[in-house]
Amino acid sequence: MPTAAPIISSVQKLVLYETRARYFLVGSNHAETKYRVLKIDRTEPKDLVIIDDKHVYTQQEVRELLGRLDLGNRTKMGQKGSSGLFRAVSAFGVVGFVRFLEGYYIILITKRRKMADIGGHAIYKIEDTNMIYIPNDSVRVTHPDEARYLRIFQNVDLSSNFYFSYSYDLSHSLQYNLTVLRMPLEMLKTETAQTRQESFDIFEDEGLITQGGSGVFGICSEPYMKYVWNGELLDIIKNTVHRDWLLYIIHGFCGQSKLLIYGRPVYVTLIARRSSKFAGTRFLKRGANCEGDVANEVETEQILCDASVMSFTAGSYSSYVQVRGSVPLYWSQDISTMMPKPPITLDQADPFAHIAALHFDQMLQRFGSPIIILNLVKEREKRKHERILSEELVAAVTYLNQFLPPEHSIVYIPWDMAKYTKSKLCNVLDRLNVLAESLVKKTGFFVNRPDSYCSILRPDEKWNELGGCVVPTGRLQTGVLRTNCVDCLDRTNTAQFMVGKCALAYQLYSLGLIDKPNLQFDTDAVRLFEELYEDHGDTLSLQYGGSQLVHRVKTYRKIAPWTQHSKDIMQTLSRYYSNAFSDADRQDSINLFLGVFHPTEGKPHLWELPIDFYLHHKNTMRLSQTRRSYTDWLTPGVINHLPLPYDEVTCVENRKKLIVKKFHKYEEEIDIHSEFFRPYELSSFDDTFCLAMTSSARDFMPKNVGIDPSPFTVRKPDETGKSVLGNKSNREETVLQRKTAASAPPPPNEEAVSSSSEDDSGTDREDEGSVSQRSTPVKMTDSGDSTKVTENLVQPMKDVYGINLSDVPSEEDLSIYTRFVQLGQHQHRQDKSNQQHCSKHLDGVIKLQHL
Repeated sequence: MPTAAPIISSVQKLVLYETRARYFLVGSNHAETKYRVLKIDRTEPKDLVIIDDKHVYTQQEVRELLGRLDLGNRTKMGQKGSSGLFRAVSAFGVVGFVRFLEGYYIILITKRRKMADIGGHAIYKIEDTNMIYIPNDSVRVTHPDEARYLRIFQNVDLSSNFYFSYSYDLSHSLQYNLTVLRMPLEMLKTETAQTRQESFDIFEDEGLITQGGSGVFGICSEPYMKYVWNGELLDIIKNTVHRDWLLYIIHGFCGQSKLLIYGRPVYVTLIARRSSKFAGTRFLKRGANCEGDVANEVETEQILCDASVMSFTAGSYSSYVQVRGSVPLYWSQDISTMMPKPPITLDQADPFAHIAALHFDQMLQRFGSPIIILNLVKEREKRKHERILSEELVAAVTYLNQFLPPEHSIVYIPWDMAKYTKSKLCNVLDRLNVLAESLVKKTGFFVNRPDSYCSILRPDEKWNELGGCVVPTGRLQTGVLRTNCVDCLDRTNTAQFMVGKCALAYQLYSLGLIDKPNLQFDTDAVRLFEELYEDHGDTLSLQYGGSQLVHRVKTYRKIAPWTQHSKDIMQTLSRYYSNAFSDADRQDSINLFLGVFHPTEGKPHLWELPIDFYLHHKNTMRLSQTRRSYTDWLTPGVINHLPLPYDEVTCVENRKKLIVKKFHKYEEEIDIHSEFFRPYELSSFDDTFCLAMTSSARDFMPKNVGIDPSPFTVRKPDETGKSVLGNKSNREETVLQRKTAASAPPPPNEEAVSSSSEDDSGTDREDEGSVSQRSTPVKMTDSGDSTKVTENLVQPMKDVYGINLSDVPSEEDLSIYTRFVQLGQHQHRQDKSNQQHCSKHLDGVIKLQHL
């Protein structure tokens, strides 16, 4: 029986060749067995002329083609040493084409780094790009403002948190991507026939459609353009070239770690998609625009997959999606007052909640129902500030719910997180944990396999209360949690972490990896997940607010180290500086990159505009011809399929967004096995991604012998492979220890060592345990007590310093170990001196803050 698989792009390696009149862009698949060629004209000063012959070349045919081009473009026929075809640059994809006031530029990805792997589909981060001017110098028409526009455009750093994949649609959730692959067989056949009639297919003449039962349906879906950041850059060639040339990128965060459960690898992936609509910086983009797109809107998806089975059809996958975004109202903050907290202003009255209706209509169409709003803004204030937003949001939700069926109404949950944080009577994370349980139960989560047999035999009482939609192939998440505070940064990230932690427990339980859907703090699994979420929060905070997180999970748990206070002060100052002095330039760059502003001759330049309000609110420039109903505010057809999301329903409109094509089962376009394992290239363990990623066993599990290896066991602060202060890599730390030991100065005399150990033993014993976690302190005894010495000596020396000792240590071995102990104590004395110096510095910073 035919199956379905994602179509892998045949353009993964690119080489740009240059002549005086043309650019030739040669793209190939990773195996370099199939090639495509684009011809770009360089004689047009302001127009972009691209020719794609839609032909697939073999390696030999491409060599012959390039040879003929080289020969035909030489200045003198037969002259050696003067080549007519130059190799300009090698690349891994085309970001797009852009024009300011002169000719077009092409933007190529020249460096990439693998960040995650989902079912064998690699996700890459852009590391470097190259921007090349297309017209040659003989036809170039110069403009004095071109260089300034180029600088503004390049202020958007494409090497900072932009991601892409050749075979996995990053703009959609895992639930959508796997739902598309499960389309009924009859529908796939229908779509294949329509695709064959409507479009030219270079494989039609090769007899692949008539392979019968050995065929595989390849499916490619249109991206969700809201989360695509180079859509405007690719729009000019979208209808001209083959779809494999179109490489859509997202902006946000992507991280992956490996959770080892008694040797069984489970990948935990966190993907954040930042919306490209109404995008910008903190104080310059607040609220929503006229189309219902809100500022700082980010869709966060956590994916859990059993890495022991790779394919989407046979493997076990689970995901949970939640959203953050600004309050969907017309509001802003005036930063000209130079205040740390500018007053909140409601810019327009919206008695019929028109903007909120557009926003929640988008959410119901993409996620289904229920839509749950977790509002974290302050409810009690001496002077009304944040409460302005709460009052308006409550009024909008109350109005919109009048026209929704009660079972699909928008759920509004106000929760003043700041009030609970200041209270000494309750733990804010305990209250959040109770709240997270009820929120996850309302929406459920996605899993692509039926409930395990053990959960059917011994069902957990919480499992029976789980919401979502149960289907024969597993479970679907219906609805989504939407979390917001004022900035959607610190409080929002902690709340999302607690909800994600609760969802992670249900995901592990659904895959049969734990016996109860519950996870405790201070376990290897939660520490790994917390590190992912803090990196995720820091990244999103830098993109929108200009600094990293100020308040973290450890801050709300009240276990943050004393050095964290000075870091919080510096992050606050950094955020204030960025908002006051650099956000305007960043906003201009984003507007130019996303195509919100198009430079035009004879019109005001970007830097001459006093504000960009008119660019993001199109109704201020022209009135809409149609007015939406104030009561029937949902898109037609959406309410008929609730609680399922309309985008995932197999209707005629959604089928138009798919490209379905039939391949032979060993065709390279759908052979993810060869794409992942790369049998045609030499690989090494050092470069293997699965070995280099963060691992719970290597980076979090204690290294002491006899410790329970389960990642779900609660550890003490000094029983962890990673320090509670947040060290990033124990492997690097161990290598550094070895290098330091090899080049260390001679140890101090015995009197100094003994005195320092007595002074420090009472105060810093805990710090010593966290620094040297791989070794066990050894008390030197008489030579007769050699058995205890052997127990405590052999394993630490082997693990930490790479020294192999015999079972019964000799006098030489004992002297070696004594030297290392003395070195450690000497280093500890230096660390304490530095700590005292930092403490004095911190007191000065705190006094400065009070002033």
